[in-house]
Amino acid sequence: MRTSPKKRASTQEYVSSKQLVLEGFEAPFHKELNPKNRWDEICNLYLTFVPIQKTGRPPLNPRVVLGAIIIKHLCNLDDRETVAQISENSYMQYFLGYSSFSDEIPFDASLFVEFRKRLGLENLNAINAKIWN
Repeated sequence: MRTSPKKRASTQEYVSSKQLVLEGFEAPFHKELNPKNRWDEICNLYLTFVPIQKTGRPPLNPRVVLGAIIIKHLCNLDDRETVAQISENSYMQYFLGYSSFSDEIPFDASLFVEFRKRLGLENLNAINAKIWN
């Protein structure tokens, strides 16, 4: 049986949301992002559990990983539908830190299994506590 290659998200480096450029996301208003948002803290917590390696393929941006997990659970979606929704929705892509809209899938849905394995239940719960508190 022939399998298609897995589609992976871009491997851009994590950039603080305080420095996020909003070009490409046109809106009828301009608003600065809240400098006290929790993205930096949550992404740094994720990076302690899944450190960036000096060799091999660079990991997915932690904001893409964590944001996709948040979207999946808030919208009560399965893995494939989450990836499909992200590829169709500019608001979700903005939430994930994308600099512009793309209709390509951000990564293969099977990577959700890898996220869960790498993080483990205890670490997911620690990240969850930061998000909802």
